[in-house]
This record gives sequence, structure tokens and C-alpha cells, in this order.
Amino acid sequence: MISKKDVEHIGWLARIKLSDEEKEEFTGQLNTILDYFAKLDEIDPSVTPTHHVSGIENVFRDDVAKESLGQEDVLRNAPRKEEGFFKGPRIV
Repeated sequence: MISKKDVEHIGWLARIKLSDEEKEEFTGQLNTILDYFAKLDEIDPSVTPTHHVSGIENVFRDDVAKESLGQEDVLRNAPRKEEGFFKGPRIV
């Protein structure tokens, strides 16, 4: 359980000035949140997860080395090129 004193300390750590009404409100809200966590603790974690229902894991193609493209082929569709290189916009 969170007390009003705990909320005051949290407010002090966060450098937030809280009114008495806000302290009461936040005390109730934080205790409600902790109650939800207590309910989650009641769940049985021994259930097998089903995020891999098909049993297939890491299906990748084989990495095969191939010949790379030549310089002319690479630059063929470049909008601007100069002396065998891509030419970018001028930055001032």
C-alpha cells in the first residue's frame, strides 16, 4: 500500500508541489495500480507461450556470394554523376 507520505516523497523527488487533494487522489490511483499488479501476480506463468505456433524458427535463405554490379551499371540511372561518382546537391 502507498501512503500519503509516500506520495509526498515521490512529489519531492519529482520536484512537483502537490496540494492535499492531489496527494489523496494520487494515493488512491497508485494503490489501484498496485492492485492490478497484484492480480497479474496471481496468473500462472507455467503456460507455454504460443507466439511460435507453427514451430518454424529463423527461416532465412542461404547467403550466396554473387558478382557485384559494375560502375557503369550502378551509375546508369543516377540523376547526377561526375567522374564516375554520384554527385549530390551542394550544401552551403
